[in-house]
Amino acid sequence: MKTNNTGTEARTIVQALRQALIEEMTRDECVVLLGEDIGVFGGSYRVTEGLLEMFGQDRVRDTPISEIAIVGAAIGAAMTGLRPVVEIQFNDFFACAMDQICNQAAKLRFMMGGQVSIPMVVRAPYGATGRAAQHSQSLEAWFMHTPGLKVVMPSTPYDAKGLLKTAIHDGNPVIFLEHKLLYGSKSPGGKAKTAVGDLKDSFRPAPPGEYTAPFGVADIKRPGKDVTVVATGYMVHKAIQAATELEKEGVSIEVIDPRTLVPLDKAAILSSVQKTTRLVVVSEDVRTCGMTAEIAAMVAEEGLYYLNAPIRRVCVPDTPIPFAPAMEAAVIPQTVDIVNAIRGVMNG
Repeated sequence: MKTNNTGTEARTIVQALRQALIEEMTRDECVVLLGEDIGVFGGSYRVTEGLLEMFGQDRVRDTPISEIAIVGAAIGAAMTGLRPVVEIQFNDFFACAMDQICNQAAKLRFMMGGQVSIPMVVRAPYGATGRAAQHSQSLEAWFMHTPGLKVVMPSTPYDAKGLLKTAIHDGNPVIFLEHKLLYGSKSPGGKAKTAVGDLKDSFRPAPPGEYTAPFGVADIKRPGKDVTVVATGYMVHKAIQAATELEKEGVSIEVIDPRTLVPLDKAAILSSVQKTTRLVVVSEDVRTCGMTAEIAAMVAEEGLYYLNAPIRRVCVPDTPIPFAPAMEAAVIPQTVDIVNAIRGVMNG
C-alpha cells in the first residue's frame, strides 16, 4: 500500500491530492469517494491508492462503468448531507454524464430556492498524452459555460492540495481538472522531469497540515513588466519556460495562473494588463469558444484602453486531437508557440 504520509511535504500532484483527501476524510466522515476502480486499483492515476484500506468500502466506493450513474448517485448523496468526491477516469467521459452535471447538479439549488445544496466535487484528468481524440481533450470551457458550476485547474502540488480542500468545503458542485502530465511532476528536491523539462523552480510543494487555497484568486507564478501571459494547468509551465527563454533577450514576462476559471480573478488579470499593456492567453482547449476566447473578450470589454497591441491566443486549433505523436505535438501549444506569440505582441 502506497499512501502518502500526511505529516510529510507532498512533492507531486498525486501526493498532494491524496494528502488532501486523507486529511478531509479524517476530519469529516461525510466525505466519501465514488468512481471506477478507485478502491482496489487506486484510480486511473493512483490518487486514491490505499484509501480503501484506510477508510473502508462504505466511504471508498468502486462503481460500475456508468458516469451518469456515478454522478447521479453523488448528487443524491450530496443532497442528503454527504460530501462526495467523484473520480471520472478521463474528462472526455464527462460527455456521458452531462445531463446529471449540467441539468441537475448545476441547477438544483437554484430550482429549489436554496433549500438544498450540492457539495460535490467531480475530479478528472484532462489533456493530450498520446491517447487520441476521445481521451485527450481539455473540456474546461464546457463547464465555464454552465452557471452553477465552479471550475478549478491546479498547476502545482501546493495549489492542488489547497484547492481540493476548498472544493470539498464548498457547498456547490465543483469540476476539478488535473492535467495527466503533471501528476507525477516533482517540486524542488525531487528528481523527476516532465515533458516540458525540469519544472522544479515552478513546482511549489504542498506542506503537511491544514491550509486551503481560495477560489477566485489568481497566482502570479512569475512577475514581469513587458507582457502578461495568462495560462492554465500544464500550459503554466510552458509559459514559464517561454518567459525564461525570453528573459535572455531582455523581455520581462508576467505569468498568471488563474487557478480557478469559475470564479475568475478578473481584477488580477486586468491589473497585470494595465501594467504590461500586452496580453497572451494560453490554453490546451480549442480556439472557438474556449477559455482563451473568454479571457480575451473580458479584457477587450473591460481593459481595451490598457492595450498597446492586439491580444494573442495560443491554443488548439478547431480539430480533434490526433493520435500520431508528431501530429499531436503540432496541434498542442508548445513553448516555441508561446515565445512566438509574445514576440508578436512585442512587435504589435
